[in-house]
Amino acid sequence: MDLSVIIPVYNEEESLEPLIHEVRSVLDLLGRNSEIIVVDDGSTDGTYPILRRLYRMEPRLKALCLKRNFGQTAAVAAGLAYAQGDIILAMDGDGQNDPKDIPALLSKLDEGFDLVSGWRFPRMDPFWSRRLPSRIANGLISWITRVPLHDYGCMLKAMRRDIAKELRLYGEMHRFIPAIAFERGAKITEIKVHHRPRRWGKSKYSIARIFPVLLDLLTVKFLLSYATRPLHIFGLIGLMSGGIGFLIAVYLTLEKILYRVAIGGRPLLLLSILLIVIGFQFITMGLLGEMLARTYHESQDKPIYVVKEILDERKRV
Repeated sequence: MDLSVIIPVYNEEESLEPLIHEVRSVLDLLGRNSEIIVVDDGSTDGTYPILRRLYRMEPRLKALCLKRNFGQTAAVAAGLAYAQGDIILAMDGDGQNDPKDIPALLSKLDEGFDLVSGWRFPRMDPFWSRRLPSRIANGLISWITRVPLHDYGCMLKAMRRDIAKELRLYGEMHRFIPAIAFERGAKITEIKVHHRPRRWGKSKYSIARIFPVLLDLLTVKFLLSYATRPLHIFGLIGLMSGGIGFLIAVYLTLEKILYRVAIGGRPLLLLSILLIVIGFQFITMGLLGEMLARTYHESQDKPIYVVKEILDERKRV
């Protein structure tokens, strides 16, 4: 299989059929051995009956129907696990991603990149409720992950099979796929893609999704930078906290000895003790994290590196 197109959908009864027809037309022109995988994330409208009818009409169409609504990340993960193509492309099911951009994404992959991410330009969403928060979020994510992209929220992405199969997605982490892939050694780029106004249904996104995304961003940052050395982050915080507490304790001790100042009831003494205890707890947490990291990697024989290529005379035929 050359190409797998993954489309997660949830209550998209109006947009599903036109989108499948568009994707089919693009794949016909490409002439590649391909498959279309639609993941129904527990839709409660007429999406499933339409999907069954389209399945009988289109031999390349495959459908995964989840038992309930698990969320977009879970739907994407299910599609990635089921896909058989050498190249895997993911896109939204609401019709705002344009299937005509698929050849451009594939062409960019042919230049030697491992993952090509779409940049919706110009973006056809309201400014205050969607575009402005998105700009702020993209800047924050790029700064924290050190993988600069203009549009982390764009679902339209193409990636090589080896990269896609290495992804482990939880929470709302589908939007961090480029950062996670970069940590695995992928060569990443971004291209502008068309973004069409939403014609059917209602958006599933709201301002409330900002908070889960921020928490997942912290998780991604920790996994990218400290997953194999948790003591470096927890120990640093512990040393800073304990060091400040120790310096305060020394200051209070000198006041007591040299100037006979009563320190027993001073809040500064309580602060010193609190900082020292917090420092000890963070260092202990870091040591426990080191033990968990070692258990995780050693129990699964999971390396902390990714091999790009092996040159070995013994492997020649």
